[in-house]
Amino acid sequence: MNRERIIKIINERHSVRQFTEKAIEETKRNSLNSLIEICNRESGLNIQLICDDPKCFDVFLAHYGKFKNAVNYIAVVGKKDLPDLEEKAGYFGERIVLFAQESGLNTCWVAGTYGKKKCKAKIAKGEKLVCVIAVGYGENPGKPHRSKSVKSICSVKEEDMPDWFKEGVDAALKAPTALNQQLFSIRLEDGEAVITAKAGPLTKIDAGIVKYNFEAASGHKVRQA
Repeated sequence: MNRERIIKIINERHSVRQFTEKAIEETKRNSLNSLIEICNRESGLNIQLICDDPKCFDVFLAHYGKFKNAVNYIAVVGKKDLPDLEEKAGYFGERIVLFAQESGLNTCWVAGTYGKKKCKAKIAKGEKLVCVIAVGYGENPGKPHRSKSVKSICSVKEEDMPDWFKEGVDAALKAPTALNQQLFSIRLEDGEAVITAKAGPLTKIDAGIVKYNFEAASGHKVRQA
């Protein structure tokens, strides 16, 4: 996927919690699983696609979160001692999320409002379930989240930003974060983008998501401080 295409996908992708009853076609399941296999090889994670499971979101918290027909999900699993587990979960999970969006599917990152004990993912000894991502055909495409200003997360003046950096920052601000907190900052050091996650719940996962969006849109690697 080229940068122009990925930026379009990032702009179009919004969180969706209400899904139709339409099943994910076998061809799309296979495509998702193919990408998941690649991500698992590259990351050391054990991400799994679970389909047709109505129990994982059949809990009070999910109803409170207004989920509907959330029967398909991506379980992000990894070894507890895997270096940067949460960041990798966010980074590679977002790669899959944007691929799903390009495939015509909708998604929602979910860290707490689902039944962890009801999740059908295979979790080996020494592994943990980091989070899940609901996936399917949304009743609607979702809405853009309210976003912080560029200057609130980046000290570089917009007129001083290289084009690639500006595109990366814009994509980072459109990344989903827990409770839409956007607890991160981005700076430019000797021509290199540096992302820092601030203290807060789930910020390491968020940092991975933000990092992927920035790199995909800008075409430049990011260093995380």
